[in-house]
Amino acid sequence: MSLPPRFPVTATQIDRVVTRFYAAVRADPRIGPIFAAHVMDWPVHEAKIRRFWRNAILFERSYDGNPMQVHINAGNVMPNHFALWLDLFDTVLVSELSEDTANAWSALAHRIGRGLSFGLETYSSNRPPQLSVNV
Repeated sequence: MSLPPRFPVTATQIDRVVTRFYAAVRADPRIGPIFAAHVMDWPVHEAKIRRFWRNAILFERSYDGNPMQVHINAGNVMPNHFALWLDLFDTVLVSELSEDTANAWSALAHRIGRGLSFGLETYSSNRPPQLSVNV
């Protein structure tokens, strides 16, 4: 038995949003460099994120990953970066989808963003302090 989608959106719409979002990311001087430091193959990354959203919205169960660990391991992703990410993502959602669908997806993205931001803050505050050595 499969679950109904969280809100009415198609796989094609998800693909289009992800493609437009990452085109905007690459052009954005604030978050583009953060992504560029880690994404070596944009088509592979975008395919993975399409699977992430298809899992989160359509319950396709095609995504296998740990977003929290990926963001922690990146090292240059800070909690305040999620507001920039979400602003850009919301702009794409509004331009690509109906108002109701854009709002529903935005709410989900903001919930995920808050969780990732909180996780990074928690990880950073629990990490042992770095010792600086003057040589």
